[in-house]
Amino acid sequence: MAKDIETAEQGGAYSGKDYRDPPPAPLIDAEELAQWSFYRALIAEFIATLLFLYVTVLTVIGYKVQTDPIKNTVDPDCGGVGVLGIAWAFGGMIFILVYCTAGISGGHINPAVTFGLFLARKVSLIRAIMYMLAQCLGAICGCGFVKAFQKTYYNNYGGGANELQTGYNKGTGLGAEIIGTFVLVYTVFSATDPKRNARDSHVPVLAPLPIGFAVFMVHLATIPITGTGINPARSFGAAVIYNKEKAWDDQWIFWVGPFVGAAIAAFYHQYILRAAAIKALGSFRSNA
Repeated sequence: MAKDIETAEQGGAYSGKDYRDPPPAPLIDAEELAQWSFYRALIAEFIATLLFLYVTVLTVIGYKVQTDPIKNTVDPDCGGVGVLGIAWAFGGMIFILVYCTAGISGGHINPAVTFGLFLARKVSLIRAIMYMLAQCLGAICGCGFVKAFQKTYYNNYGGGANELQTGYNKGTGLGAEIIGTFVLVYTVFSATDPKRNARDSHVPVLAPLPIGFAVFMVHLATIPITGTGINPARSFGAAVIYNKEKAWDDQWIFWVGPFVGAAIAAFYHQYILRAAAIKALGSFRSNA
């Protein structure tokens, strides 16, 4: 009887009625470079990251303008959207954009997510590198649009750049980024796990929803520490356009932390929860 298996265009995404794991993506897949679906996915990642930075950085700057005690543009008892509103902006945009782009590019919108999926052999090395480039370029353009439309506010209120906040050392900031990204990437793996549909078919899961909530919750916890990166493209794009010394001095935290957190999440899900190493060992013994 034929199996109803569909391997999606975005390299590593998987759907269908057969809940077995899809085959691992090849390390180097040069054939992708000749496929329109590959370039369509790059465009989707670029535009999604651009929109993500545009909306979220505007939200951050708007909040700072509203709560400026000199301008006093809002009732002091209100305080604008607040940290809760900023967290909702980040989480809500991720929910929307992952929902819109999941069927085209996989909806990564974050180099750390792409890196984690690459380590788990969900995407090829070529796709991972090109996704990261598209995401970083999209982030730069998104912040560029914000500065173009509101240059004075952008420069005066920090440009949405991630920086280690006063009172916290670099170790604390790095730890916050590692743990925050672990939460996000672990959620991505869990929400898109093909085995979940087989085990928990009575529990419907709309993957973008828990991913968006993960971003929301991590922002609530780490905005006071680092402004919350957990997305190297988001931090890099803001730093490029804002271009101040403090943002560049702390930039390494927003690359090392997310990449380490993503690697730990990929290892935990694939080799601890999914027991990939034990399965591989068992297969080796049976073949021997």
